[in-house]
Amino acid sequence: MNRFVISVYVDNQIGVLTRVTSLFTRRGFNIDTLTVGETERSEYSRITITMAGDCYARDQLINQLKKQVNVKKVEILEEDATKRELMLIKVHNASENRSDIMTAVDVFRASVIDYSPTAMCIEVTGNPSKIDAFVKLMQPFGILEMCRTGIVALDRGEQTLFSK
Repeated sequence: MNRFVISVYVDNQIGVLTRVTSLFTRRGFNIDTLTVGETERSEYSRITITMAGDCYARDQLINQLKKQVNVKKVEILEEDATKRELMLIKVHNASENRSDIMTAVDVFRASVIDYSPTAMCIEVTGNPSKIDAFVKLMQPFGILEMCRTGIVALDRGEQTLFSK
C-alpha cells in the first residue's frame, strides 16, 4: 500500500466536493486527509486528497475523477512536492512542564497562540512527519485536544498543475 497525494482542480460550485468525495465512497476507498480551498482564481477550488492504495486503485480513481463534469484537472503530486499541514494542539500547562513545552515549541518553530494557567494552545506547521513528531513529544505532558488540517501541496519550482 502506497500513500498518494492527489490534486484536483474543480469549479468552485455547490455540490462539487460531494460528487468528488462520493466517488471514493462508491469505490470503497478511504480518504486519509482532505483539504479544499479557493485558488488564485475565485471560480475554481483546489482539492488535495491523501489516500493509501495500490497503483491500480490510484489509476482507477484518477480516471473516474477526470470523467466528472466539474473537474478541470487531476494530478498525482510527486514525492518531492512541497507538502504542509497545520495543527492546533492544546496541552496541559503544569508549571513543572512549562519550560520543557516551550523548548519543544522553539525547536519545532511552533507558536503559542493561547495561554492560560492550566492549558496552552500551540500552532505547528510543517510536513506531516514533523507534525507527528511534535504530537509524540507532547503526549507525556497531556494532550487535551488537537485538530489537523490535512495536507496542502504544490509542485516545486515553476511547474504548475496545468503546465504538466
